[in-house]
Amino acid sequence: MLKPWKKVSSKPLGDFRVFRIRSDRLISPRTEQEHDFFIIDCANWVNVIALTPDRQLVMIEQYRHGSNSLELEIPGGMMDVRDATPEEAALRELREETGYGGENARLIGQVFPNPAIMSNTCFTVLVENCRCLHPVEFDHGEDLVTRLMPLEEIPRLIATGKIRHSLVVVALYHFNLWQSKPQGRTP
Repeated sequence: MLKPWKKVSSKPLGDFRVFRIRSDRLISPRTEQEHDFFIIDCANWVNVIALTPDRQLVMIEQYRHGSNSLELEIPGGMMDVRDATPEEAALRELREETGYGGENARLIGQVFPNPAIMSNTCFTVLVENCRCLHPVEFDHGEDLVTRLMPLEEIPRLIATGKIRHSLVVVALYHFNLWQSKPQGRTP
């Protein structure tokens, strides 16, 4: 039977603004030998499924430095210390990135982005009846364009590689699961 590994020590290695790296020394419960592991610590993230009254998905297009590509995504980002809940973070990110606001924000899913090396969680929050209510408030490193996409187009956009961000695909899958539940849906 698998058991958790016992942590012997932890040492910070670097702080890089949006993430920190540490080295943990752990003991294998099977071999009782010590091993070093490198862990990336960063804030939890939110992805927002924002639906307009006419069932369009509020999306953004932005340049991604890691892939050196323009990507079609849903709004989202890092939870700030002032965000008490994923729902609050989702409403803030939606407003900042698109100018949209909505109602009935609720958590419909969560995943570990990469549990082998990362310590954070990515939450999927559904926001309904979204409308453009505010000017955008981009962060200094953001350059976004808001796009409205008919909900029925999303599977084709994924299948044809127009939506490629793995955490966005997971969030859309959480939404698909949520839609398939009977009325009175709960996460």
